[in-house]
Amino acid sequence: MKTVTSPAPAAARLLALLGAPGLHVMPCCFDALSARLVEGAGFGLSFMSGFAVSAARLGAPDTGLISYGEMVEQGRNICAAVEIPVIGDADTGYGNAVNVRRTVAGYAAAGFACAMIEDQLAPKRCGHTRGKQVVGRSEALARIRAAVDAREEGAGILVMARTDARASAGMDEALWRAKAFADLGADLVFVEAPRDEAELARVPREVPVPCMVNLVEDGDTPLLPHARFEAMGYRIAAYPLTLLSVAARAMQDALAALAAGRQAERRLGFAELRTLVGFDAYDELAERYAGDD
Repeated sequence: MKTVTSPAPAAARLLALLGAPGLHVMPCCFDALSARLVEGAGFGLSFMSGFAVSAARLGAPDTGLISYGEMVEQGRNICAAVEIPVIGDADTGYGNAVNVRRTVAGYAAAGFACAMIEDQLAPKRCGHTRGKQVVGRSEALARIRAAVDAREEGAGILVMARTDARASAGMDEALWRAKAFADLGADLVFVEAPRDEAELARVPREVPVPCMVNLVEDGDTPLLPHARFEAMGYRIAAYPLTLLSVAARAMQDALAALAAGRQAERRLGFAELRTLVGFDAYDELAERYAGDD
């Protein structure tokens, strides 16, 4: 595995996690509260999903509408809320290779353990939607080279390289890019949207760095048992939209109940909610600093 020069604490925690055997299941978050829920449920890492942040913050689709500034601000709040390492969706790097360098450095400063850079043509799209296009090989490689340079020159963050080439150019092209990204120094690689088990198995078999599989409910990639992904050699299984979709459904159900004159049935108790958002911890701190008179 490639390593970073003097990794920051978050990156070091992620490296240690990847150094442990087995598949790491990674529910993805979209704000500080969802990240805290992931951590509280005992998961070892999370990922700030661009789809989910765009939906939650803007009420808009993941089609390049959300900006670097909005994403890095959301990430800063997420990373400050938890101790587990968080990977940040950095899209295409928000411009050319020079922008990629700035993006990776900015994500590191926000507290991310890793930044993901992809090879889509801007404006990008969610990986399991139609109409995606990727940039040429030279530009795709330049983005990852710039990200690795930012890491090596002191950002202290890992680099995940993503390719969406499977959709438009086929699996062989996607794997060529994935292996080239690894050769450039990417710490992790993500081939988006393989269509069947045979395609899935090729990725960790042919790519010489840790690989992530992206599991979108009702998406293009089959949702195999975790044990199967582990046997293939994947190190991370990401669930990018699970929390967003179940939260949206729960809110729809609660609103329907209220509209029908009923109370929402499935909810946290008020005491649980206060604890979750930190009232108990706040009160303990306030008591420590209370005056004696």
